[in-house]
Amino acid sequence: MDFDRSEWARLRANTPLTLSEADLAELQGLNERVSMAEVEAIYLPLSRLLNLHVAATQNLHTATDTFLGTLPNPLPYVIGVAGSVAVGKSTFSRVLRALLAHWPDHPHVDLVTTDGFLFPNAVLEARDLMQRKGFPESYDVRRLVQFMADIKSGEVVQAPVYSHQLYDIVPGEYQTVNRPDIVIIEGLNMLQTGDGASGKGTRVFVSDFFDFSIYIDADEPAIEAWYVSRFLALRETVFRDPRSYFHRYSSLSEPEAIDTARGIWHSINGVNLRENIKPTRDRARLVLEKGPDHAIRRVHLRTL
Repeated sequence: MDFDRSEWARLRANTPLTLSEADLAELQGLNERVSMAEVEAIYLPLSRLLNLHVAATQNLHTATDTFLGTLPNPLPYVIGVAGSVAVGKSTFSRVLRALLAHWPDHPHVDLVTTDGFLFPNAVLEARDLMQRKGFPESYDVRRLVQFMADIKSGEVVQAPVYSHQLYDIVPGEYQTVNRPDIVIIEGLNMLQTGDGASGKGTRVFVSDFFDFSIYIDADEPAIEAWYVSRFLALRETVFRDPRSYFHRYSSLSEPEAIDTARGIWHSINGVNLRENIKPTRDRARLVLEKGPDHAIRRVHLRTL
């Protein structure tokens, strides 16, 4: 089912707005601003839809427990958020998390990014994969799948922490996920399935553990422009820290920085988008289509 912005906004019904302007300001990305109008038109209807899905899933678990005669064992509802670098996944996920946490039936909502499951730089360098960072082969997929399986088993689990400043995994640092009502998992290659090579048995994929999946979409020229703009913003902020992996870029002139960002996009991020990320779009339950201004202009909902 396809909705334009106004059609989707009407599905909000009477869902209350639970975020203030100050709350929203704290959730913004470095180079992306989400307006309150965007929250009301896009996020609130989505929050309502997900609340209904969570309630239905909780009832299903209760029915199963009743049938088996076992004690209730609430399991997290898992939402996957996929899309390109610089498309706005992180900001979207933070705003969605804040809205979902205000529903009384599921106040405990965690957000985990799959960046923590990238192999450490030392491993990537040993495997000659530093220029493929973010591609499927740069992730410790086995560890990520086990993490997802443990979440779905109702266990207390830990996710490795990734530092964008260091551009690497932080040794000995973990995010604890303690049986939340909802877990949002955000990352680039969330919906991939691979080729399921014969003779190796049935493979298990990260997407197998999702109760609901969302893909954030935009035309590639727009995403490239957002990437370049973000690179310029980082050059003026995070890159100036001598501890930053990208500190060498802080001394670039603006034309040099633009050329560098475009070079990185065309050699790495754009290739990953076209080869690995974009082909998974139609596997998502919901696709949010952005315009050049970052505003979501169309919503595509798969009902079957």
